[in-house]
Amino acid sequence: MPLRLRKDAKVELLSKVPLFAGLSRAQLGSVASIADEIDLREGKVLTREGERGREFFVMLDGQVEIRRKGRKLATRKAGDFFGEIALVSNLPRVATATATTPVRVLVIRDNEFRRLLERTPSIALTVLAAVAERLPTAQF
Repeated sequence: MPLRLRKDAKVELLSKVPLFAGLSRAQLGSVASIADEIDLREGKVLTREGERGREFFVMLDGQVEIRRKGRKLATRKAGDFFGEIALVSNLPRVATATATTPVRVLVIRDNEFRRLLERTPSIALTVLAAVAERLPTAQF
């Protein structure tokens, strides 16, 4: 069984996620405290295109294939992340993510993240600004 990440290692990984990049170390620590480290088998579907998302994933080990309408878009590996829109919206998943090897991931569930935002409005404001920055610029 692989060694589990310490909180400071989780903080370091989460600091690289654009959604969390503007957070302070203390705020990142709060997010890290709700990030569960789990192991999944090869073939496990982590997200399914068209279904409502409920989790955000940061890859620790292994590989996940991302497909849209059956076509391969990308492969995610250690240090990569996906599913962040699920934390801030009720939109359906835009792609299916399937483990192509055994994987170890950090998972943040939407309900826990939303409770954290309710308790810590400063995190909510920073995350909202990050979401706004990622939106396409309107052309008039």
